[in-house]
Amino acid sequence: MTTKIGVLVMSYGTPESLEDVEAYYTHIRRGNAPSAEQLKELKDRYEAIVGGVFPLRENTDRQVASLQSALSGDELDKEIEYVCYQGLKHARPFIEDGVEAMAKDGITEAVGIVLAPHYSTMSVGTYIKRAKEKAETCGVNINFVESYHLHPQLIEVLGRRVSAKLELFAEAGAGKDDIRVLFSAHSLPERILSIGDPYREQLLETSQAVADKAGVTSWQFTWQSAGRTAEPWLGPDVLDTLRELSKEQVEYVLVAPVGFVSDHLEVLYDLDIEAQAVAAELDMRLMRIESLNSDPAYMAVLSDVVRTQAAQMKVTES
Repeated sequence: MTTKIGVLVMSYGTPESLEDVEAYYTHIRRGNAPSAEQLKELKDRYEAIVGGVFPLRENTDRQVASLQSALSGDELDKEIEYVCYQGLKHARPFIEDGVEAMAKDGITEAVGIVLAPHYSTMSVGTYIKRAKEKAETCGVNINFVESYHLHPQLIEVLGRRVSAKLELFAEAGAGKDDIRVLFSAHSLPERILSIGDPYREQLLETSQAVADKAGVTSWQFTWQSAGRTAEPWLGPDVLDTLRELSKEQVEYVLVAPVGFVSDHLEVLYDLDIEAQAVAAELDMRLMRIESLNSDPAYMAVLSDVVRTQAAQMKVTES
């Protein structure tokens, strides 16, 4: 007999069109509508990305569909049928919508996973909290993958991406020691450090593992995309880091945003437009590694950790 297990695939979410940006931004701001100036600034950022917001949403949808295909392609486990559902933090279908859809389909056992390898109480933790609360009201028993930041296949695929870009620098005449690799992730408020949050440590562990895999010795970690609030956020910011590297006469920089798994605003605008503009001002050559998106290697990572979590559920039940 085949057992159906739901897979709640969670991510931040993105608006489906420019017309949806205001509602999206309002949801991020916990129901407080942005000012006209704030709204224009965000819309301008989306418009600056080739193709507008549409590729971003399509990419998220494609990741869920690709994970479904990866989970369905397991010839060894015919006793379990995995069914993926999307749950977004700030856009429809919301996390709660995904859980409710599972319950309506009669699914009572599920695995939840966030499209982010590193755990923080302020990021992955908030997704899990919302999913748990909804699952309790729907009668769905859901277990969560909290992090997978050192999964061997994840390190392998990121290492390959770093190596590929380093080869391009070499073809342009840069010596290996002339290139500085910057690993980056979305900044969070500094107060996470006082509560022993593992986010920063997990990111440094991933960075070290990828550097070792690619044979990189000249690297450092930097942050990006910090929120504009009164409290301090983790730094230094990537733009400040580029300026400091220029003072050190570093001419070649490779950014590896290991905290992100897909092309969205923080990658396509904050790095590809904003950081590139600063690099150009500094007469510095800047490249970044390709995002994981729906790469089969990344889907293999996700499907493996989902299956592992499901297997632990079966052990607990028995």
